[in-house]
Amino acid sequence: MKEIALIKGNEAIAEAAIRTGVDAYFGYPITPQSEVLEYLQLQKPEERTGMVVLQAESELAAINMVYGAAGTGKKVMTTSSSPGISLMQEGISYIAGAELPCLIVNVVRGGPGLGTIQPSQADYFQATKGGGHGDYRLIVLAPASVQEMADFVDLAFELAFKYRNPALILSDGLIGQMMEKVELPEPKERFTTFDQSWVITGKTADRERNIITSLNLDPELQYEHNIKLQQKYERMKEDVMFESFQTDDADFLLVAYGSSARICQKVVDVVRGRGKKLGLLRPITLFPFPTEVISELSRRVKGILSVEMSTGQMVEDVRLAANGRVPVYHYGTFGGKIHSPEDVLNAIEEKFIGGF
Repeated sequence: MKEIALIKGNEAIAEAAIRTGVDAYFGYPITPQSEVLEYLQLQKPEERTGMVVLQAESELAAINMVYGAAGTGKKVMTTSSSPGISLMQEGISYIAGAELPCLIVNVVRGGPGLGTIQPSQADYFQATKGGGHGDYRLIVLAPASVQEMADFVDLAFELAFKYRNPALILSDGLIGQMMEKVELPEPKERFTTFDQSWVITGKTADRERNIITSLNLDPELQYEHNIKLQQKYERMKEDVMFESFQTDDADFLLVAYGSSARICQKVVDVVRGRGKKLGLLRPITLFPFPTEVISELSRRVKGILSVEMSTGQMVEDVRLAANGRVPVYHYGTFGGKIHSPEDVLNAIEEKFIGGF
């Protein structure tokens, strides 16, 4: 029988990391995700599973520790919040360029700058477009519940090792701090069944030592490396994930992820109760983005509203997917303000004039 617990989203991330066989965690405190590090230190996973937990001297140090450990083929992760993730961008680009698997968690807070410790979704561009330098991508998962905070740890590592690429869980302060009933994952042994031909293990009898780097001064070789990376990012579309709510007969469509999607589910119920046909598409992978399903829905609905806790970021991908077939609007709150179902209902009535 699986264990049930009432815990915060941040604690669910930490407990799942212990139970799914993560080898090491390197991080630095920042609100609203500090409970991840605190929980790991209190639980003493080094005694439970042998997991290494280390508070680094900074976010820069933490991400470079992740880089080093990932090169040895270990399941390694870090967590932070918006300004801290910004500090990690150079290291994340290095890890992506070196094609190393790891997990990064961003419990997003409002900005720009130090901003506020309240929830936001304004790091969408940073997460999905490559927040650092170079043409790289991260696998990006967007949980909408504390349960998914726990479940996505194992899923993120599965995808990270499948594609030899960093994976990012893009959460926010609302889900990180809320408490819900969670079915905790069964403890797993650390896996060693992946292709280890790239791992740093020193010189062996059957091969030369591996050298892991993201530095290549030959432009032709770097060009070929970039082609290889882009082909990999294209293959990631095989693992696009999304959730649909009453979209089969919808006249109008909401698109929202994470905590915004939870709010929009209530909106769909209310509007349906009034006899109007509203649906919701929730992207689970923000990269790869569910472009094809939104494209298909845009052929059937009269309008789309992208609901985000930002001034408008995901809406650009929604518009690209709709390709001008129907009007695509944006409604957002920002700076740490959380929208209510009533706010979204008002936006629907304003944007969909004549259709609703």
